Amino acid sequence: MVSLKKRTHAPNPNSLKPESRKRPKLKREKLESEEDYDDVCCEKCGSDQRPVELLLCDECDRGFHIFCLRPVLVAVPKGPWFCPFCADRKEVRGCPLVQTKILDFFRVQRSPQPTQNLNCYKKRKRTSGLVMCKKSRKLLPFNPSEDPIRRLEQMASLATALTVTGTEFSSELTYIPGMAPRSANRAVLERHGMQVLSKDDVETLTLCKNMMKRGEWPPLMVVFDPREGFTVEADRFIRDLTIITEYVGDVDYLKNRQHDGGDSIMTLLTASNPSRSLVISPDKRSNIARFINGINNHTPVGKKKQNVKCLRFDVHGECRVLLIASRDIKKGERLYYDYNGYENEYPTEHFV
Repeated sequence: MVSLKKRTHAPNPNSLKPESRKRPKLKREKLESEEDYDDVCCEKCGSDQRPVELLLCDECDRGFHIFCLRPVLVAVPKGPWFCPFCADRKEVRGCPLVQTKILDFFRVQRSPQPTQNLNCYKKRKRTSGLVMCKKSRKLLPFNPSEDPIRRLEQMASLATALTVTGTEFSSELTYIPGMAPRSANRAVLERHGMQVLSKDDVETLTLCKNMMKRGEWPPLMVVFDPREGFTVEADRFIRDLTIITEYVGDVDYLKNRQHDGGDSIMTLLTASNPSRSLVISPDKRSNIARFINGINNHTPVGKKKQNVKCLRFDVHGECRVLLIASRDIKKGERLYYDYNGYENEYPTEHFV
């Protein structure tokens, strides 16, 4: 299955200036030079214990344990960190709702063509028996909102989140010099084998990507929540087994990322030879998958929240990660999936 470090999407006013980013200080580090922090306690639990995990806000100097925050931080952030009180005062400016700017941001084709393939898919689906459809468990393409203005608003919400987090939009896995090359992404290396995506499902995935290129966007809205940061809501009803999106970003060897402070590392390939295992890092290039939050699926509350599953497939010999609706999703419902999978690599006991 798949693993994911719990992401935190609170806006960072300095995220667009990587040259000036500094790692936030822990209480223990400030104590070495300043005795004024002796009485700093966590604002949530009131304890001053475990100082190595007690973050100090870069604006107000209030303390918070990384496991007391919501969402919980897996590791100390790389850049400046602001507590929930100060983060609430940071204005999240939306992307200007200008059609030409939005289309340029996502490199959308200027002359959208009618979705003939989607209509054909629907007709073929109606001629099939219900029993056959359930038995084959075929994946479904997302159903875009009919209103083009609403689709533009959905795209603008994602553009805002990407801009605030300093992330470049990408719809494909990216291979950067100095990281893992594309030749390393071989599904045959998967330790216990990898499920091959069927021909019909590959066509459905291709259909979804082509629709997005034409500006026919998935019915998803990125919203900002003070507790969860940027998160994703369904903007219309989504059926079970619908392809939500592909998880994309920079592909790298796991051995290079074991001590990485990134907030959204995704397993791509778990090889028999650990040195060949691959992960996806969406910190610099990604899509809406970066803002879909994970939950602790090992608790009754987590199981109830989960409505998306994260699956890895062999697509033409390469590993790919898809986020798929695991049940019917109502309009306005937030999307959550189990980031920990079966591997149990990350601490989850404190997560919401």
